[in-house]
Amino acid sequence: MPAFVIVEITIHNLELYEAYKKLTPAAVAAYDGRFVVRGAATESLEGDWNPQRMVVLEFPSVERAKEWWASPEYTEAKIIRQQAATTKMLVVEGV
Repeated sequence: MPAFVIVEITIHNLELYEAYKKLTPAAVAAYDGRFVVRGAATESLEGDWNPQRMVVLEFPSVERAKEWWASPEYTEAKIIRQQAATTKMLVVEGV
């Protein structure tokens, strides 16, 4: 069953975050993932949720998404992202 990684990002260091963006696609692809949303503009329909940046990734399963997140291929990028931004990240099983 597909799984989605939903990420809300507030960038503090744009230059460093650009380095992160260059490293991430190969790591995502290595775990059979793909970008569904990558930084597109958001518009709040209800409530006061207005994230600066949203990313949605799709993986074949929750297990595969977790493998990607913990992978050696993603480690360098993850460290850079954690230095450049504040992030909230969820994994959720699709239907």
